[in-house]
Amino acid sequence: MTATATAARKIAVGRYATIVTRVLVGLLFATTGLNGFLNFMPAPDPSTLAPAGVAFSAALYATGYMLQLASGVQLVAGVLLVAGRFVPLALALLAPMLVNILLFHVFLEPSGIGIAVVVVAAEIGLAWAYRDRFRPMLQVR
Repeated sequence: MTATATAARKIAVGRYATIVTRVLVGLLFATTGLNGFLNFMPAPDPSTLAPAGVAFSAALYATGYMLQLASGVQLVAGVLLVAGRFVPLALALLAPMLVNILLFHVFLEPSGIGIAVVVVAAEIGLAWAYRDRFRPMLQVR
């Protein structure tokens, strides 16, 4: 096998890995966003969760809009990722949400830290794969 063929194979594997990651993250957020409106997944028993995490979630619920806003952003960004349209926009919309999810699990509810780290890693990987699309946004003018 020549060096050119090996390089082409690596590029193809990277492209497929990016597509699979994008679709899986998109499905995750589309599902959780839709669940915020339709409540088709069972909520965890609050007695099994850390009190600080329950208090934080209750405070978000008490605002009357924050959970709906978060669910709407998750749903829209998830659908964009699955469709492969406006992917950098979807990643930018999810970034602050993912920081909050990660910090929630680090400081308030450690039980879900594993999946939070995996999803943040997937977001970072996708942002790296689309880095050329973010470059103009990060230029000093």
